[in-house]
Amino acid sequence: MRINKNIAISDSGLVFNPVNGESFSINPIGVEIISQLKEGKSLPDINKVILDRYAIDKDTFEKDFQDFIGILGHHNIIEGHAEKKT
Repeated sequence: MRINKNIAISDSGLVFNPVNGESFSINPIGVEIISQLKEGKSLPDINKVILDRYAIDKDTFEKDFQDFIGILGHHNIIEGHAEKKT
């Protein structure tokens, strides 16, 4: 899984997709997750890094993490993610 090449992401968390003009902001942990995706880290590796680095409930983070990855996939920020259909 990787960040689409046309996506612009600032250090402060502004995400811009020039293909469709969409932009939104993400929090510092979201920026960290995206940075790790850019480095080519796997989702399980990113999950472990965040859980090791921050005092956060594992179950809560894992749900939020999957939701965040789903949102990135929905907005075509990442490649290689099959969005779940409900």
